[in-house]
Amino acid sequence: MRKLLKKEFALCMHPAVPLFLALSTMLLIPNYPYAVSFFYITLGIFFICMSGRENHDISFTMTLPVSRREIVAGRILLCCCLEIAQLLLCGVMILVKKTLMGGAPNEAGMDANLALLGDGFLVFALFNLIFFPAWYKDVRKIGAPFLLACAAVFFYIILGIVSTYALPFVRDILDTPDPAHLPAKAAFAGGCLAVYALFTFLAFRLSCKRFERQDLQA
Repeated sequence: MRKLLKKEFALCMHPAVPLFLALSTMLLIPNYPYAVSFFYITLGIFFICMSGRENHDISFTMTLPVSRREIVAGRILLCCCLEIAQLLLCGVMILVKKTLMGGAPNEAGMDANLALLGDGFLVFALFNLIFFPAWYKDVRKIGAPFLLACAAVFFYIILGIVSTYALPFVRDILDTPDPAHLPAKAAFAGGCLAVYALFTFLAFRLSCKRFERQDLQA
């Protein structure tokens, strides 16, 4: 698996991905829907899978001494590395914003705080659970799975923005500058991490089953 992951980084990484990771700096923009910044790394994952399809990456990988299950694991692990990397960068940007700009509230959704990272875990959890099983059902068709996953992601983002005005717990506890209500935010982020791990594991299991049934010669 270590060598397979190395192959994923060396041969499958799309050149736009570092740019999308750098868009974590969008958290420094005042009054911006910060959860949108998590979308861009999902777009990078789409580019990785699309360019892999055009370069016949799966056909090449299947000539290696690895199983279909390991092929799925390598790709999902690569994508998880990118998602975690963006969340770490967002954590850095939250600290930078707190230092440079103080605790100014965000009028366009969740503040740049610890709870926002929990939102990021949920965005990626939804994306992984929908995109990968749908794509591995037929790796030659990538547009529809991505659009379906994007619809779910943006529905959650819009719901999250609305909740910062409509739900008292979100408005008064989660959507506040750090370090206010830090234990509640930490519990929320931890719960979101657990959901991310569960949904990604389910995505892996479903993807393996569908990929193993797929006839790539058809």
